[in-house]
Amino acid sequence: MRIDPYFLHRPLRFLLLGFFFLTLASLCQVRNSYGQEASISDFTVSNSENSLLLYLTVADSFTAEMETAVQNGIHITFVFNIELFAKRANWPDRKMQEHEFNHVMEYDSLKKEYLVHRDEKGDSKVTASFDEAKKLMAEINGFKILPLDELDPQASYIVRAKAKLARKTMPLYFHYLIPFSSPWDFETKWHELTLRRAQ
Repeated sequence: MRIDPYFLHRPLRFLLLGFFFLTLASLCQVRNSYGQEASISDFTVSNSENSLLLYLTVADSFTAEMETAVQNGIHITFVFNIELFAKRANWPDRKMQEHEFNHVMEYDSLKKEYLVHRDEKGDSKVTASFDEAKKLMAEINGFKILPLDELDPQASYIVRAKAKLARKTMPLYFHYLIPFSSPWDFETKWHELTLRRAQ
């Protein structure tokens, strides 16, 4: 009886493959533990002639692993959540507005260009610079929260925001290899600002 040499090496191959995946998971855990934590910065509320506007940046949101993934054809999706509350004495604050929208980055390897879709602006920007693409992904510039005439000049309000990397962005097998913590996963804390409309 002839024994296939490939069959003899299969257990060793599976052991090596398992070791590789365990090592990858461990490295990702270390990177997450000692790396920067994504956060909201440059958080500002202003107004145009007739709208309340929001500006913010998501700091420390990209890792080297994410850049590699984009270069290999994986789309990166940031999800932004914006909420507006009217403050009420002796009562829970009243939620007036709630918005959720995405920024999506993809890479065209033939043209060597990055394409960033921004839901809140309804546009798509093309750039050859990864740094510029990251900036487009991480910034909200002048998002219209609501019309000014819906605000009471005598009332106080809270605007808050957070951002996260959509888990559907991750390759399917990553969910099983690194289910809890990885360079592929971030969610900022809520960042908020209290304001009163100027009379």
